[in-house]
Amino acid sequence: MIIGVPKEIKNNEFRVGLTPDSVKKLTAENHEVFIEESAGAIIGFSDVDYENSGAKILKSAKEIYESSELIIKVKEPLPSEFKYLSKNNILFTYLHLAGNKDQSIKLANTGVTGIAYETVTANDGSLPLLSPMSSIAGQLSIIVGSYFLLKHNKGKGTLIGSVSDLEPRIITVIGAGVAGTEAIDKALSNKAHVKIIELSDNRLNELKDKFGNNNIEYIKSSPENISDALKVSDIVVGSVYIVGKKAPTVVTREMISNMKPGSVMVDISIDQGGCFETSKVTTHDNPTFLIDGVLHYCVANMPGSVPLTATEALNKVTLPYILDIANKGLEKSIKDDKNLFNGLNIRDGEIVHKSVKESLERI
Repeated sequence: MIIGVPKEIKNNEFRVGLTPDSVKKLTAENHEVFIEESAGAIIGFSDVDYENSGAKILKSAKEIYESSELIIKVKEPLPSEFKYLSKNNILFTYLHLAGNKDQSIKLANTGVTGIAYETVTANDGSLPLLSPMSSIAGQLSIIVGSYFLLKHNKGKGTLIGSVSDLEPRIITVIGAGVAGTEAIDKALSNKAHVKIIELSDNRLNELKDKFGNNNIEYIKSSPENISDALKVSDIVVGSVYIVGKKAPTVVTREMISNMKPGSVMVDISIDQGGCFETSKVTTHDNPTFLIDGVLHYCVANMPGSVPLTATEALNKVTLPYILDIANKGLEKSIKDDKNLFNGLNIRDGEIVHKSVKESLERI
């Protein structure tokens, strides 16, 4: 199969779909790999590295899309890339269709077959291709939250950490999936007092077994409980995720208006539309905005700030699926693997994933 990797063009997105090591494994099985010029250069993967792994370097994204059957990306294609896509392409990447109806329809209209990393499942129902990026985003949420608490960043001027005998600062994490759990772990390692807000009683009990009771509150999710937690929090991490669906709004504008000025909101769910009523997509160049004196960080590609780590982690989990598709062809690979089939989001000009389709119909 002919596999193409275009350069990512989203704001400050320096991840790349395939590493030279991944290319080497694909070319060893007689697949042809095309890499757009300088696609991985900024994170240390030179064109020479790719050529030494068996790839051919092409000058433009247009050449990549026109020459390749299977397109491997990291982020969803931007509208400027839609003109390159056609029914001749299989697109394997994060798509996050539920967060943007208009772009989802336009992408489907290109005729491309789209398989979304974020809806590929495992036998236990987990999301193996979303998990590593969620893990990174969860850890980053505490790092960026702490950074924007600094006074010169318009934060309240508090330090998340242990200082003399001062009471620990408070971090609230709403939603305790992979990203939320990593945020909790990072917050605890920084000596914060953590309020965990989660809808599932079973999940709360699992977290009690994992983290114990020191500096933690386990709170059943409800509007009243969320509002009470926000009033006293320095950092709030929103990490609510429902497979294939737009993130539910769990924090309202009214709740935010009752928070202390300079508090920081980090919306990890922004790729799926965001879980704060006040959220809007931001970029690494301009990552924050203020609502009622509360700082919002809503960058849609958080792991892009650690692109080398993120690329290597992503390739570790995506490569087996890429090899399967390349070796068997799409039809046989999705027939043989129901979990990969669950990644199928777009086909023949239609949104075909049940949850994604239902979510878009509500918008």
